[in-house]
This record gives sequence, structure tokens and C-alpha cells, in this order.
Amino acid sequence: MAVIVIFDSLGMTRGLYEQVSRGITGMNKVADKLGDWPVPGLISHVAAPTPGGFIVVDVWESEEAYQAFAAVVLPLLRELGAPNVEPRIYPVFRLVTS
Repeated sequence: MAVIVIFDSLGMTRGLYEQVSRGITGMNKVADKLGDWPVPGLISHVAAPTPGGFIVVDVWESEEAYQAFAAVVLPLLRELGAPNVEPRIYPVFRLVTS
């Protein structure tokens, strides 16, 4: 079952978001297509600045797919000094794609 994963991080900046994105690709570029992610299963990714931080909303094919990604991104977030945030995970009720 697909899941929505929400990171709502006070103190996160665009620059730090881009550092994390470059880190997960293993290249010196921001991930800009689904194939850039280090594990399969990402359906969509949206990131936006908020007052005082950044929000990231991902849709994953399953919680297991997200957990495989978490094993990569959570240590990277800690390594880069990102604000500590626990993602909120919700089962998808409905998903509409093109």
C-alpha cells in the first residue's frame, strides 16, 4: 500500500535541502527526476519553503520502500546537521496520476 511521508522541518533551509538532495544522488547535482533517488519506489516528491523552514511531501509505493530510503536519508540529515524531525507517515487512501 502506498504511503505519504511528510517532513515538516523548522530551521531547514533551501541550501541544506539542496545539500541533502546532492547527497542522496551520490552526484554533485540536485535530484530532479525519480531515477535520481537511491532506492526504487518513489512515486512523487514535492518540497517547498515554509515560514521558518521547509516541508517535503513524498509518496512511496509502500512503507518498506520508504524505510529503504530512510536508511539512506536519515543518517545524511544527521551528518549535515539538519534539524531533527520525525516524518509523519500516512497510508494513501487515493492516488491520482497522469
